[in-house]
Amino acid sequence: MKLAILSRAPRAYSTQRLRTAALDRGHEVRVLNTLRFAIDLSGPDPDLQFRGRPISDYDAVLPRIGNSITYFGTAVVRQFEQMDVYTPNTANGIANSRDKLRATQILSRHNIGMPATTFVRNRADVRPAIQRVGGAPVVIKLLEGTQGIGVILAPEVNVAEAIIETLHSTKQNVLIQSFVKESKGRDIRALVVGDRVVAAMRRVAHGDEFRSNVHRGGAVEPVSLSPDFEEAAVRSAQIMGLRVAGVDMLEGIEGPLVMEVNSSPGLEGIETATKLDVAGAIIDYISNQVAFPEIDVRQRLTVSTGYGVAELVVHGGADLVGKTIAESGLDDRDITVLTLHRGTAVIPNPRRRTELQAEDRLLCFGKLEEMRSMIPERRRRRHKVRRLPKEPLVDDRE
Repeated sequence: MKLAILSRAPRAYSTQRLRTAALDRGHEVRVLNTLRFAIDLSGPDPDLQFRGRPISDYDAVLPRIGNSITYFGTAVVRQFEQMDVYTPNTANGIANSRDKLRATQILSRHNIGMPATTFVRNRADVRPAIQRVGGAPVVIKLLEGTQGIGVILAPEVNVAEAIIETLHSTKQNVLIQSFVKESKGRDIRALVVGDRVVAAMRRVAHGDEFRSNVHRGGAVEPVSLSPDFEEAAVRSAQIMGLRVAGVDMLEGIEGPLVMEVNSSPGLEGIETATKLDVAGAIIDYISNQVAFPEIDVRQRLTVSTGYGVAELVVHGGADLVGKTIAESGLDDRDITVLTLHRGTAVIPNPRRRTELQAEDRLLCFGKLEEMRSMIPERRRRRHKVRRLPKEPLVDDRE
């Protein structure tokens, strides 16, 4: 396998470990500075240049995109994807995980346990938002903070309001999250590769510090995860579109609470704590997957006129309830079921004998008109257009 590691820090521990693990397994590997790429869209096919020259062919690319170059870095990764080069972390996955609000919105759609979170912009909405997450103390987070930077614990409502107002005045967007008291100063970092957790550690904050990041002086220890923590970590990474990810979780009273999904997790802390070859596991996974480059399914499936991808919901009173996919008549309407979502379970390529249940969600590919006809119409009230009043504007000079 010929592998490119995208990194601006060739001497960093994580980069060196990944490079060493690839070389030890007989692969050809180069560390390439992400900022030295040029995206070439002048020819008939998407292409890339590196240091002013056409890039050679690679089997796979492993992005280590820093927070400060997210936009350009994801553009480079996206170009590799368009060139059918395998990457374990897609451009969309990296962009989704890098924005804390976007990541929280996506994960909440899939019933992932998370600390109560809210996002507001108007000063008058701040106090009600704090109450919605359980009141003070609350955690205030910058949307694009890393390594614990931009994470503030506000002990009182007045303090939280003052902090948020100050951050808003500097054009910063922030999340307001509930403070999970039982996890103060502790969290779990699970390293997900593919569909499994290959290593996990508990991070414990130093002294009175509530942030447990290693960069803030936190101590680490290996930990064996229970099945519910492993499932939460793997599902979170996959939902975000990442096959290599560090998933940070709090140990809540009722189970795991996902805080963040990191697309470029550091390896030094977790390899030191667990004594496991995490870098090797990542390289082995990539080597096994190079024949299956990640593709934008919606992009590829919607190039045919009149065809596309849509999600159909089996409502409680629908005729489909109790029928198998074979009996549903979807085949006759030129509709193929790609994936069936049932609660938190995902059934890929469901068999034709699978019986449909109320509230199943079917991810389908087929004729858009046929799929559109299966969505119940909403009743729309058509309001009569009235004549313009004699005085269309209110005089507010008084």
